[in-house]
Amino acid sequence: MHVAHLTLHAFRSYDALDLPLTPGPTAIVGSNGQGKTNIVEAIDYLARLSSHRVSSDAPLVKQGAEQAVVRAAVVKDGRQAVLEVEINPGRSNRARINRSPLPRARDIAGLVRTVLFSPEDLALVKGDPSDRRRFLDDLMVLRTPRLLGVRGDYDKVLRQRNALLKNAGQDRRRPSEYFESTLAVWDDQLVRLGAEITAVRAAMVTSLRPLVAQAYAEVAKDAARSEALVDYVPSVPLTSAPGDDQDDPAGDMGGDPGGGLDREALAVSFQEALTARRREELARGVTLVGPHRDELALAVGTLPVKGYASHGESWSYALALRLASYELLKADGDDPVLILDDVFAELDVARRDRLAELVSDAEQVLVTAAVEADVPEVLSGTRLQVRDLVTGGGDG
Repeated sequence: MHVAHLTLHAFRSYDALDLPLTPGPTAIVGSNGQGKTNIVEAIDYLARLSSHRVSSDAPLVKQGAEQAVVRAAVVKDGRQAVLEVEINPGRSNRARINRSPLPRARDIAGLVRTVLFSPEDLALVKGDPSDRRRFLDDLMVLRTPRLLGVRGDYDKVLRQRNALLKNAGQDRRRPSEYFESTLAVWDDQLVRLGAEITAVRAAMVTSLRPLVAQAYAEVAKDAARSEALVDYVPSVPLTSAPGDDQDDPAGDMGGDPGGGLDREALAVSFQEALTARRREELARGVTLVGPHRDELALAVGTLPVKGYASHGESWSYALALRLASYELLKADGDDPVLILDDVFAELDVARRDRLAELVSDAEQVLVTAAVEADVPEVLSGTRLQVRDLVTGGGDG
């Protein structure tokens, strides 16, 4: 899979951009603030319908414009399709394939697959659990796009349930029958949606585990495959379906992205956990059980990465997570577009060269760099100077 052409209208710093691209490595070179990251951000947004830099769509639209458009010609297995997203802050976004409107913008998610490395990736190992949950959910959606809707529905139900808990905790005059019946409705939906997300995440981590260990050994100098450990830590006990082997690294491939987990038993455990913590939830006014409270545990040897790993080890681990994501998507049958956004300037020479060698055979690699010298020789290919492309001010 590769992007053959990118068109932007009022996206970030660009009034308009019309950019042909080729398979293989392409380096987009420019000083900070000229807009190089905006180009790769647009491609990644088309894949996931979210940005790796900001949490809302508003900053993606050029100041003074009402909407932005990202359009890309994507080639897969020799066939080309034109994917387009119209970004409308405060209103519903719109999406098209080959100029034909889609019922919902989210229907375009996952049609182009990307794996993006950026300096922000250190948050995967040093940041809050929410950063690691987002990593899992983004990968989950790329592999099974319909789960974008499941995740969105879960977030809506969670907000409604939290509001009910908060109001009930503050207003003791509300009849308990009303509260219990209303809470039961939200509980049923939370359990149904949350059990699916938890099952998919857990099975996906099972598949990632050996890939992360292998990638870490390849990136980190003198590291062994046994050093990088990754585990999913849910707030609800996991139960395997009879006869299923949860140590199978291919356990979540195929038609069921949830792998061999017993979802009915998981739903029962979820409901029991909600009931057990009801009093605490009322006191705090928030939902304390569910995938929004889960963690992705990362360790090097016997010690957690966060708080114990050196800067170099943390970088190696973050790179290993991204490389493992790439290998998992590739195993699904696609060769994702690899995006290396200002990564090489953050790495020492040894890690820089190892990473470049590991990704050099990808179908398409897009690299951004402030200076050409930061781009390893093995990724020498097409070189684009941002100053020759910019049609507006720069901000990335």
